[in-house]
Amino acid sequence: MGSVGSSADNAAAEAFNATLKHETLQGAKRWSSTQEARLAVFKWINRYNTRRRHSTLGYLSPIDYEQQTTDKALLAA
Repeated sequence: MGSVGSSADNAAAEAFNATLKHETLQGAKRWSSTQEARLAVFKWINRYNTRRRHSTLGYLSPIDYEQQTTDKALLAA
């Protein structure tokens, strides 16, 4: 995270928001209702936090990464 006022200050948040918009809108300009927008964002966040593969986790989903880490800990015990 950059210092306040630097170009890197909001880089992570901007990248997250850009991905959210790109993956939920999928070419549309807007949602037809507030309820539809909220549901789309909720579904996306649920997928992002559980099933979407993350480069920082070796391209595993958080669930798979956690299971792999738990399995390794159990074998080491």
